Amino acid sequence: MMPVTPRLNRMFSEQGKCFDVAIDHGFFNEFSFLAGIENMKQAISTIVEANPDCIQLSTGQARLLQTIPGKKKPGLVLRTDAANIYGSELPKFLFSELVDRAIEQAVRLDAVAVCVNLLLLPNQPELHHQCVRNISVLKTESEKYGMPLMVEPLVMLPNEQKGGYMVDGDIRKIMALVRQGVELGADVIKADPCDDVSEYHRVIEVASGIPVLVRGGGRASDEEIVDRTVELMNQGASGIVYGRNVIQHLNPAGMTNALMAIVHHGASSAEALELLKGEGQ
Repeated sequence: MMPVTPRLNRMFSEQGKCFDVAIDHGFFNEFSFLAGIENMKQAISTIVEANPDCIQLSTGQARLLQTIPGKKKPGLVLRTDAANIYGSELPKFLFSELVDRAIEQAVRLDAVAVCVNLLLLPNQPELHHQCVRNISVLKTESEKYGMPLMVEPLVMLPNEQKGGYMVDGDIRKIMALVRQGVELGADVIKADPCDDVSEYHRVIEVASGIPVLVRGGGRASDEEIVDRTVELMNQGASGIVYGRNVIQHLNPAGMTNALMAIVHHGASSAEALELLKGEGQ
């Protein structure tokens, strides 16, 4: 069994912090997710120039990152499962399907980690079971190759309540699912924020020392996303995984720089917003 430390050292800073920009939304067959990433080569180039720690991509798009010449570019986090749960109406048959030989593909693509869902939807125990099985399969393979396993516990509201892909911010549900991800062998957790982010230290605690990166979720105002990020870092998060709040922003590079300042340098909300304003000029 190979250690995961070498790849984690490429993913996290010396202080143990990470900003991963997720651009894997096209994997899920949902038209609304394509906003801002219709031209993937351009989207990836823009984010690479802003230089976050990682970029999260699918197997089919990872080449656009890894064929960029030079040593200075973000690490690749490889999305390993495609799901069909993100539309405004749930289909009759739900799945979260692993790509074939995901860990071998991650090694070939020089990934620093792989990411897999741990989905909890109301009244969908079969889907949750499939995700648990996916994680178990990946854990066995990832240990062979020293590939860090990022588990994404995702608690969702009923579709009839708020439509597709809406986060349930109940901290008790988030804590329980995060802990299950840790118990299944996660090396990194990618978790939802809770309704009251001042309580997020409780999520960090149940993660039992496993680093927690917090998801960005749907689009929010600059002030909201910056204030939330500052508080989450103060609560003990090891970083963030934001997608739409970066790639759908009018200034993706500026937002990346502002968030990097919060994650790695402890910037305040005012400092981050000033940096974003300056980048936009």
